[in-house]
Amino acid sequence: METEHAPADPAADNWLLYDGECPFCSAYVRMVRLRKNLGALRMVDAREHGAEYREATELGYDLNDGMLLKLSGRFYHGDESIHVLALASSSQDWFGRFNGWIFRSRKRSAALYPLLRSGRSMALRLLGREKLKQW
Repeated sequence: METEHAPADPAADNWLLYDGECPFCSAYVRMVRLRKNLGALRMVDAREHGAEYREATELGYDLNDGMLLKLSGRFYHGDESIHVLALASSSQDWFGRFNGWIFRSRKRSAALYPLLRSGRSMALRLLGREKLKQW
């Protein structure tokens, strides 16, 4: 009989999967400062098509529709991911305060995320880059 073993520390497998060729996504990942109590969070470029990318696409997440956050075994996609990151981010610098002011509100996150996604699509087109491929 096979059994699945959960990691001893679910926080050890926390990651944010984003599009490394999107200038907005990359800048966001560089600028977000997470509180130390969140634990380690690996920033993973989806363009590298690593294990996190395969896991995300096998679960049916379309990464062209938004970043994917895996936190303590739970997934947050698109506007949910940016909302959770805002709740967990530090407000010690101007970006943290601005990010928190906008995205700590679940309603604002849901309302504004489609604009961010459109901006990403437009930026990729203008830069001559393709959208992420689904497996």
